[in-house]
Amino acid sequence: MPEFDLRFVLGHYNYWMFVILMMTGLYITVSRGNLIKKVIGLNIFQAAVFMLYISMGKITGGTAPVLIEDPDAVYSNALPHVLILTAIVVGIATTAVALALILRIRETYGTIEEDELTRIEQEMDAAPGSAQG
Repeated sequence: MPEFDLRFVLGHYNYWMFVILMMTGLYITVSRGNLIKKVIGLNIFQAAVFMLYISMGKITGGTAPVLIEDPDAVYSNALPHVLILTAIVVGIATTAVALALILRIRETYGTIEEDELTRIEQEMDAAPGSAQG
């Protein structure tokens, strides 16, 4: 039976934090009926993915990828960081659109609870004279 190695676990704390954040975001997204809480859960999930990609791009002892005189220098990969900057901008825009849609839903239906919206939609479909498509 393999022996438990605490140094291994503590040496990879960033991956453990990734797992905890990802599962927290997924749980909030799936378990809550409030649309604002769902958006917050998605943002936590997204932050976990950002942390994973940035962690994978880090090289211990690596320097910034700038030309220096030492030919034996080890560089950190800049591509994950660049991709995450783009993903952050897209994530902020997506969150803004989601919040704007939630505001319109609240103005139209008077609620942002998923179960109440489903009930209202079912009542509208069951109402006499409603368009069946």
